[in-house]
Amino acid sequence: MPRGWVEPAGGGQDRRPAVPVGCQHGPVFYVDLPTGVRVARPSDYDVIAPVVDAWWGRPILDALPRLFLDHFHSTSLAAEGGTPSDGSSLRGFLVGFPSPSIPGEAYIHFVGIAPKARGSGLGRALYQCFFAAARDAGCRAVSAVTGPVNAPSIAFHRAMGFTASVPVPDYNGPGHDLVTFRRPL
Repeated sequence: MPRGWVEPAGGGQDRRPAVPVGCQHGPVFYVDLPTGVRVARPSDYDVIAPVVDAWWGRPILDALPRLFLDHFHSTSLAAEGGTPSDGSSLRGFLVGFPSPSIPGEAYIHFVGIAPKARGSGLGRALYQCFFAAARDAGCRAVSAVTGPVNAPSIAFHRAMGFTASVPVPDYNGPGHDLVTFRRPL
């Protein structure tokens, strides 16, 4: 299969560029994805929305509107192989994209891992796939944010090589402090 093309789930004739969005220097292409990991599709939203609050243990769906998978699915990832007890056909997902406003930077907006898949290395694998594709596209750094109450996310990002800020007051408006992350590629 040519570089930058994705085989649709179950085969088929529909072949589209994996990622048409550029990162100032070129498009992001995912190649050599681990078994069970694929480029996301807009329809993944209908699988993610019913479970994401339970996966996070608190209401969080409002932070992931459908528009992210409608407009950034080709730069995002989905890990198949979930079970009915997970409530989803997915084990996890990563929504990320090259910044259209900050040259050379990519952004990871949202990541979800099914509770039974945590500790399996899936989150690390999704991040590493995103890092490689962003680097190949000319990005030099990746950023992300999380709430200061999300200690597991802060620890994970630090373990992945991100520098974490102290909570930034009012980052997301009055009373909505966030921790920012940045990692060079």
